[in-house]
Amino acid sequence: MGAKNKSKGGGSNDDSGKGGKGGGGLKPATSINVRHILCEKHSKKEEALEKLRNGSKFDDVAREFSEDKARQGGSLGWKTRGSLDGAFEKTAYELEPSSTGSPKYAEVKTGFGYHIIMVEGRK
Repeated sequence: MGAKNKSKGGGSNDDSGKGGKGGGGLKPATSINVRHILCEKHSKKEEALEKLRNGSKFDDVAREFSEDKARQGGSLGWKTRGSLDGAFEKTAYELEPSSTGSPKYAEVKTGFGYHIIMVEGRK
């Protein structure tokens, strides 16, 4: 009866190997060039996402939808690790760099609202 717990010693859960969590092999960065679209309401964020899915450029959508002071197409510029909201930063540092014309983006909710984030560069 007690044989259920016996199969735990398989060893496939070893984190000391290479690769991590399938993040495409991004090298650790100390700073990122980041853009975002900030929306107070979930429905507005969904509208912005729909535009991105339909091929609109990230900076154009940011100018139209973002509710923060980053008027340059949502650009926050180069940000070092530790200088951003924790949840925002964690999400941003996991993103692959991309261009505003074909952005790779992610969403995160912070105390400021709903963010759609893209990263243009890492160093």
